Amino acid sequence: MRVPVHYRWGLAALAFLPSTAFADSPAALSAGAPALEVPVRCRIGADCFVQNYVDADPGPGMRDFACGRLTYDGHKGTDFRLPDLEAMRRGVAVVAAAPGTVTRVRDGMDDVSIRQSSGPAAGREAGNAVVVDHGNGWETQYSHLKRGSIAVKPGDRVEAGTPLAQVGLSGNTEFPHVDFGIRHDGRTLDPYTGKEVGTAEAPACSTDQGTAPVPSGTLWSDEARRTLAYRPSAVLGAGLAPEAPKAEVARNGGYAGRPLPANTPVLGVWTELMGGRQGDRVTLEVTGPDGRRLFRNEGAVPRPLAVLFFGAEVKNSTASGPWATGPYRVTVTLRHGDETVLREERRVDLR
Repeated sequence: MRVPVHYRWGLAALAFLPSTAFADSPAALSAGAPALEVPVRCRIGADCFVQNYVDADPGPGMRDFACGRLTYDGHKGTDFRLPDLEAMRRGVAVVAAAPGTVTRVRDGMDDVSIRQSSGPAAGREAGNAVVVDHGNGWETQYSHLKRGSIAVKPGDRVEAGTPLAQVGLSGNTEFPHVDFGIRHDGRTLDPYTGKEVGTAEAPACSTDQGTAPVPSGTLWSDEARRTLAYRPSAVLGAGLAPEAPKAEVARNGGYAGRPLPANTPVLGVWTELMGGRQGDRVTLEVTGPDGRRLFRNEGAVPRPLAVLFFGAEVKNSTASGPWATGPYRVTVTLRHGDETVLREERRVDLR
């Protein structure tokens, strides 16, 4: 039995709120550049993930700073995403990346994916947003914030780590995240490289990249630099479901590790990954409470993908009756050629 593969490029567009600062000279990184801290309060790589980086290719192609494909053509921000809508509903704080003064705020836009709407009006693609001025022509913007969560107003002084709002789904996007952008004298920069977006040459890429250090020209602080080391792939979620798994239910948090009834007639297994490269192999396994493997299947990534959903049904080895109670383990393995890129487990109890 083959594992069904469902895939779709994530969309998250950032349209900056109008800025009053603009200069005719190139951005000068020596002019009081702030040291940026991580702008979200979550564990990067566990509770939240960098889904999209700035597009480092100035032409019609797409490439992130590490020669990976975690971006899309013309993307100007850094997307810190949550695994599902349930995490968004619980609330994840967006915080100021550096000291400054709040200059502009927009709130009141609904948290709704463009899959379920016609999208925002022109000029409101960033959704609910906050802009902070850091002096010397530097400002940061935090977009796609949760409606009603903005905790600051123009004129407020903030420090690095001051809560601004919560991660949301407002504006031109289809997954919960905050799009973080930084500008100097009106020009947008890549915080990972310090380079102006759309002006530098595309990075020279001879091979696919794995984990990569943040470049020396980064605007991130030393601590943020360590936290934000490049990860080409990640498990956004995995587990069991009381039905044939559905991507939309998983993305809504409907299978989020809750115990399942042992008498469920159908037991599904699922995982959602980000950053799959063409030809990567994804293995999905389920082990029962007695340590016996109940399910194993493998599928190939058909093309470079931002997000990839795998789902299948697990067959009950008994002719009838409930599933054995106890802890079940779901193991997800991603391989790129002979390299194991990641291997993670999730535990789900059947009662």
